Amino acid sequence: MEHKAGFVNIIGNPNVGKSTLMNALVGQKLSIITNKAQTTRHRIIGILNEKDYQIVFSDTPGVIKPAYKLQENMMNFVHSAFKDADVLVYMVEVGEKGLKDENLYNRIKETKLPLMLLLNKIDLAEQDEVMDAIEFWEKELPNAMILPISALNGFNMNEIVAKIVDKIPDSPPYYDKDAITDKSERFFIEEIIREKILKHYKKEIPYSVEIEVEEFFEEEEIIRIRAIIYVLRESQKGILIGHKGLGLKRIGSEARKDIEKMLDKKVFLATPIKVNKNWRNDDRQLKKFGYGS
Repeated sequence: MEHKAGFVNIIGNPNVGKSTLMNALVGQKLSIITNKAQTTRHRIIGILNEKDYQIVFSDTPGVIKPAYKLQENMMNFVHSAFKDADVLVYMVEVGEKGLKDENLYNRIKETKLPLMLLLNKIDLAEQDEVMDAIEFWEKELPNAMILPISALNGFNMNEIVAKIVDKIPDSPPYYDKDAITDKSERFFIEEIIREKILKHYKKEIPYSVEIEVEEFFEEEEIIRIRAIIYVLRESQKGILIGHKGLGLKRIGSEARKDIEKMLDKKVFLATPIKVNKNWRNDDRQLKKFGYGS
């Protein structure tokens, strides 16, 4: 029996539900999800394996206009999505008319790749609004396959997969058939901790924070993890720690529970906070944290 395999790269504005979509398609939480823009900073791969096909999904950061080097590197992940895609997925929600980056939007319009436009969150819109949106996108992107979906509720997920399988080439699998991502356990531990900070803190704090797993020791009964939380300013360190240390304790407790669930083992998690004043604009630091080449 012939086998198909291909790369499917998902792009769109912040908060359109790209991470929710990939998690739903792969059947496992890989990308963290919050209601804040810039939740996804890296290009995260999720792999859907079936007997006769393998789809390698790529969740990229939401499209923004960069204000500092970290965001420039995030947008490089988005631009790279055009280079190795067999199918390009452009995700929008009802009422949206284009990307926040005009050059990227023009690349979508001009792409020769098979293009799928997913109209997400239709469960939050009236039927006539959905129909108007479909009509708009049929004119705007006449070459796109248009599909109304609800990533959160799993509506039309099977239809997405069927259309993608139809478009990807005959090929042996690119990854092991039991693989679900190309990222390490350490990466997901860092993302889990960052997700809790995104969830509980507002304003500049979530965007000033980076996590680095410095130590990971697996013993017979427990895994001991030391993950450093970097912030830009001393004042942010105090805000994260909170009154009597309760803020940091909450972050650590919630993250530890999710990490234990992921690793299926008891975890001791230490989360010291350090000030790293310029990490968002320092090429060497960004490379260390996995941004850029």
